[in-house]
Amino acid sequence: MLRPRGSWDQRLLDSTLEITPEPQSMRWALDVFGNSVAVVDFSGRTDILKFQSTLTLDHHPAQLEDFPIAEHARTYPFSYGLAELPDLRSAMERHYPDACGTLDAWARQFVGPAGAVETQILLQSMTDALRTGFTYVAREEEGVQAPLHTLRIRSGSCRDFAVLMMEAARALGLAARFVSGYLRTRPGADDRYVGAGSTHAWVEVYIPGAGWMQFDPTNGILGNTDLIRVAVARDPAQAAPISGTFAGSSTDSLDMSVSVEITAQDSVSTPDCASAVAGPSIRLQQPASASVM
Repeated sequence: MLRPRGSWDQRLLDSTLEITPEPQSMRWALDVFGNSVAVVDFSGRTDILKFQSTLTLDHHPAQLEDFPIAEHARTYPFSYGLAELPDLRSAMERHYPDACGTLDAWARQFVGPAGAVETQILLQSMTDALRTGFTYVAREEEGVQAPLHTLRIRSGSCRDFAVLMMEAARALGLAARFVSGYLRTRPGADDRYVGAGSTHAWVEVYIPGAGWMQFDPTNGILGNTDLIRVAVARDPAQAAPISGTFAGSSTDSLDMSVSVEITAQDSVSTPDCASAVAGPSIRLQQPASASVM
């Protein structure tokens, strides 16, 4: 899963995927969430496996104000409509145990003692609390931390923070899903974000009227600014950028390196309606590569 999702705010202009060694076969498929998946098979032996994805993308930044919330959902709590519920239930279900209600209590603090709060303020406050109250740590271990563990140690990677916020939103009865993608950093502002130079993870929460709204608890980003979506999923394991199996010797060593580089080009106007969106358009070139040795 290295190919970004096409939408009104990001349009894929060009894409190439180079694989070493050359695969025996490769085909493209859409998974249950509509993510583009390249399925490859190999024959023979090799001592290196390398994927290099090079993309040119037209990206339109959007703030939360660009997503008007339906009148009945502007204040939390609210109810999803009967037509929406069947499609949202899987994104509302809790995935991690919380027998003592610890995560519930943490999530409820953003509602306040009155029991009601503006929906946008609720999600902004939760995003800001993770950004300022937790320490980012680049973890090389597989998988994600359990939300209660992240809450207890107050540290984790971007995927750990994304899972914690996703489960906290679900604890409040909101539909939330995991997003995997890339984070753009700006020249001369390397300290603005953490988690750049590799794949990145954040959260989408579904709000009536606005649709799927994006929140990056690692960097406090509200909206899609500098965030390039590749895959969305109910669970982070379903959005792994590269996954698969191989056969080898028990003495083989395994090492992996991942790098993502994003550069901005001058915007090029195009006549179709996909570019007719409020806000500046940014043309991005993104070479991403992953090697397993």
